[in-house]
Amino acid sequence: MGFLSSVLDFLFPPKCMFCRKVLPVGQRGCCSICEQKLIVDLPPRRGVYFTACYAPMRYDGTVRDALIRFKFQDRPGYATELGKILADCIREKLTGQYDIITWVPVSEKRRKQRGYDQAMLLAMAAALSLDDVAVETLKKCKDTPAQSSLEGAEQRRTNVVDAYEIVDPELVAGQRVLLIDDIITTGATLEEASRTLKNAGAASVVAAAGAKTTHQNKQNKEEAL
Repeated sequence: MGFLSSVLDFLFPPKCMFCRKVLPVGQRGCCSICEQKLIVDLPPRRGVYFTACYAPMRYDGTVRDALIRFKFQDRPGYATELGKILADCIREKLTGQYDIITWVPVSEKRRKQRGYDQAMLLAMAAALSLDDVAVETLKKCKDTPAQSSLEGAEQRRTNVVDAYEIVDPELVAGQRVLLIDDIITTGATLEEASRTLKNAGAASVVAAAGAKTTHQNKQNKEEAL
């Protein structure tokens, strides 16, 4: 298996998921230059139903390109490295503030079209890096239009109203929940998912996302579905 892996690396050398440059032998995921340049200390986004959402990267440039490939261009393997990056952020910002880890799900229709739920993969990878597990608490019961197709925060809020339901109320009752998503733009998706968790009895909700927009514009609209 080691020999085969070496041959494959020679024929198809792994590239940094961000800058796309060939990585040194034995390295996977992200090059050291991108790691130093792209991972930044961003202020949290505050919500009504979630206390705070932290993200380790800005959603622009090569980060935006990588997350679009992860989400829309069949790169589920990106979840491993993104999960490690997110886990470091969670460890620094949210240690001791949650009891269970979960994610904002896509609809069943969208999952079948895409072949995977990127937020679930990200949450599972982050949880693994934290020596924890991610559990399913939410189901998206409405196949809503993509948030990225909508203009403005109000349209996005309206689009996801009552879009989620609880899988098992006993799982979240009285629990402090860490809710994971891939991208936070306006926060509408996280807000509605957090509202659903709080209404089911969750004691509190904190959130983490792979990246967040630091300003609203038409180029940076690919929010988690």
